[in-house]
Formats: sequence, C-alpha cells, structure tokens
Amino acid sequence: MTENQPATEQIDGEPTDAPGRTVRAAGAVLWRDGTGGPEVAVVHRPRYDDWSLPKGKLDPGELPAHAAVREVAEETGFSCVLSRFLTRIGYDVPAPGGTAPKVVDYFAARASGGSFARNDEVDELRWLPVAGARELVSYPHDGRVLDAFEQLPAESATVLLVRHAKAGKRSDWAGDDVLRPLTEAGERQRDALHSLLPLFGPVRVYSAPRLRCEQTVAPIAADLGTPIGTEPLFSEEGYLADPEAAVARMLRVASGTGPALVCSQGGVIPDLVARLADSGGLTGLGEVASRKGSVWTLTFRRAAGDNGAAPLRLAAADYLPNPIA
Repeated sequence: MTENQPATEQIDGEPTDAPGRTVRAAGAVLWRDGTGGPEVAVVHRPRYDDWSLPKGKLDPGELPAHAAVREVAEETGFSCVLSRFLTRIGYDVPAPGGTAPKVVDYFAARASGGSFARNDEVDELRWLPVAGARELVSYPHDGRVLDAFEQLPAESATVLLVRHAKAGKRSDWAGDDVLRPLTEAGERQRDALHSLLPLFGPVRVYSAPRLRCEQTVAPIAADLGTPIGTEPLFSEEGYLADPEAAVARMLRVASGTGPALVCSQGGVIPDLVARLADSGGLTGLGEVASRKGSVWTLTFRRAAGDNGAAPLRLAAADYLPNPIA
C-alpha cells in the first residue's frame, strides 16, 4: 500500500543526487511494553528540527528490512526484532533541478536491548503511547504509519512461510526427488535468507520433508541450536491429501511460543495462504505469489474478547520477494 504525500512536504529526508530517481528508505515503529500498553519511540533530528519515526536511506544492495534495523540502531541505540511490514509511504524530496520521489517501507519492531545516546542525527528520544506519539510527530505520514501499527495488537503471533531456494529442474535430477539438493544459485538464495530472516527473530524451525527445504533453513536452525521439525503436511503430496489438516497444523504452529519459520513448496504456499486468509476474514491479498526463496510474513491474532480457547486467525500477510532476485 502506498500513500502519496504533497510535493510541498519536502523537508523530511535528505536530498538525492539525481533528479527524478526514486530514493529508497526504510524505518520502523520501534516499541516496548509500557504500563498502559505499547510505547513507541519518536526521535528529534536537530538538522531538521522535527520529530519523526526512525528511518533512513537504503545503502547500496541493502534490503528494506536490513535498513530498518540498522537505522533503528543508529538513531536510537536500540537493537530490535521485526514482526511485520506496516506500510509504504511516498513523497517528494529536494533534488538538483527539482524534486525526486522518495519511498519509505515501515516495519513494526520490538526493542530488544540497548539505550539511547545523543548522536550525529538524533539529539532526543521520547517513549510515548501511540496517541502521544501521533500528536508529537511533525509529518502527517508518520501518523498514518502509527495508524497501521495500531490496526493489530503489538503482541501478534508471527510465522515466516518460506518457499525453498532453487534446486534445479526435477527432470534434470536422476535420483529420488525428496533428495534433490539446492543448486549453487539456491545456495546463494539460502545465504541471503540466512541474513534476512533472523531480523524477524524466529525461534522455531519447521520444514517439509524435502532436502531442498531443509537445506534452505538449516543455517538458521544451526544458529538457534534447534532441530528442524519435519512436517509432512507442508509437502505437496501431504498438503494435497488433506489441505484442511495442513491449515490446522499451521494454526498450531502459529500458536506456539515465539515466531516460527516454516519452509514449504510452491504447490502448497499459494493455496495455504489463501485458505488461511479466507478462514480469518482477511481480504485484498489478490494473487498469492510464491517465487523460490521468497517469504510470506504471516501475522495471526485471536478474536477480540477470546479467552485463548479459539484458534488464531490470519490478520495480515505480507510478501517479501526473493532477496537476490
């Protein structure tokens, strides 16, 4: 979702070097538990004398999720764990000879450690309830980012649903297809996912019983020191035999403690996400993409007033393309 700001709102952001070239940036609603609910971080930038959410431009070759975590650390001093994509904001910034479009991707990010110290970019940080932060920020689009943050509870459950990395053509593999391994291109995708997915803090890892699926998530499981849970329902033949059982299994995975990482196949993911969306009343997804090495961040919650007996429902689903496509 993109929200365009008036061309007159140009102070928020550094000038770009090339007229007309889109400036890519990323930021986050950094939050922590407060006595009355979540508190979010708002920073003051003396260069602009404004109050804003932490954000900054992408470095060359950097993904928005990486940039969001880096900018949070640089501006606030806090490490964080991403949970979900919030929104994309667009507006114009000064450029030689005119203006250039700027696009900022925002994530929800829970503070996981650190402390604030004055730095070259930020001289003050305030932790505020969302309503107070909305009143303080200098730009209307930051208010809309906070609106997106408030649409779901901060403590929602997260599942990272990954399609395995490239493993070559089935017709070119003479052995058992279960044992078809990643190609060199697939290993590069695996390594890129190994850099990206830990930003979302998974603590549990599951895989369809396919070597290529297990290889895709093995480095993350090794870092966590946890075994990969084998789940036949997330394989193509297991899913096709009983898709409703696979949906129920995914909901049980989501109900576990901490974010989960699940690696599955292209014949599973589109229909599984669509069924989860339908059962949760989530609309507007459109076609569910599932390229090799891509990720769906699935956000689940219980219905308002539920005492925990009812299963979770899918409340948001965001697609992260293959990081090295």
